[in-house]
Amino acid sequence: MKISIITATYNSAETLRSTFDSVLSQTYTNYEYVVVDGFSSDGTLEIIKEYEQKFNGKMRYISEKDKGLYDAMNKGLAMATGDIVGILNSDDFYTSNDILDIIATTIKEKNVDAVYGDIHFVNSNDLTKCVRYYSSAIFSRRLMRFGFMPAHPSFYCKRAVYEKYGVFNTKYRIAADFDSLFRFIYINRISTSYIKRDFVTMRTGGVSTDGFRSRWLIMKEHSKIMKSYGVYTNMLFFAIRYPYKIYEILSSRVKNQFSRR
Repeated sequence: MKISIITATYNSAETLRSTFDSVLSQTYTNYEYVVVDGFSSDGTLEIIKEYEQKFNGKMRYISEKDKGLYDAMNKGLAMATGDIVGILNSDDFYTSNDILDIIATTIKEKNVDAVYGDIHFVNSNDLTKCVRYYSSAIFSRRLMRFGFMPAHPSFYCKRAVYEKYGVFNTKYRIAADFDSLFRFIYINRISTSYIKRDFVTMRTGGVSTDGFRSRWLIMKEHSKIMKSYGVYTNMLFFAIRYPYKIYEILSSRVKNQFSRR
């Protein structure tokens, strides 16, 4: 069972090596690595070419201008030939070296269309300290009406799902990942299985004005997405998930405090 990993890059030279190294460290070797670069100008392409040799024929890449992240991901999906497909962002890395092994084993043994797990966030200046742990354990199909979704960087599904139900809708600036999962899980009811493992480590910055604007845009796009499928929702529904996000952040801080003692 071959896994296609897709990484979209654009001026990612600062973080890309850790992303590539985490793929190279995986114990599961039946994979292909598709890298879609947006015509970077900071040395990203040179790093890609350097690592291409280390992957011994498993890496394929293109470097050309695109229309944004989701357009780049769609290019990667068009290039993918694996049975299973997942996205690994260019500033993220696998938390352990057995992630692909667990994904392939679970999909095969449980005969499901997709799997998902947990992720955690770190600050760029300290990759060992968790600032927020995003658990997908509480996720259920019905919670998608409130804006909940599995952690997208942990979502791996059969390539046939994309072929049957469509790729990322590039009209959404920030929530095309939610749209695809809503279409797969809520509307078309693909079979899924939760894996209680931390799949991916994600870098994040501090809370900023842009962050608040992004949250507002996410809620607006979530509303448009649900209405496009004829599913009723309102902004109050989406507000319900933010207390849970605050709980995740506070819980992570408490755990960090105890771990220092």
